[in-house]
Amino acid sequence: MFSATVQAQARITSVEPLTAKAGDTVNAIGEEIDNANVDTLYLTDGTNDFKCQMVEQTATTIKFKVPDNMKAGRWALMVHTKKNQLIEQPVKITVE
Repeated sequence: MFSATVQAQARITSVEPLTAKAGDTVNAIGEEIDNANVDTLYLTDGTNDFKCQMVEQTATTIKFKVPDNMKAGRWALMVHTKKNQLIEQPVKITVE
């Protein structure tokens, strides 16, 4: 008999509001997304990545600002973890 330790991975499950403008503050809700696990949040279209300013961060919420130079479109959230991993999340936000 053996036991395996499963480590939770940073994961964003939703974003509020679903639509925002450049400069707006948005909440990303998820699990294991505190500053012990996530050090950077990006908005990405798979080619272009925009680093977001994180205003507040807990284990279940990251409050961030949509970058001022953000282009309109539908963007996925992507986190950079303290384990040096970039993980694109299955959550999208529309920037007007």
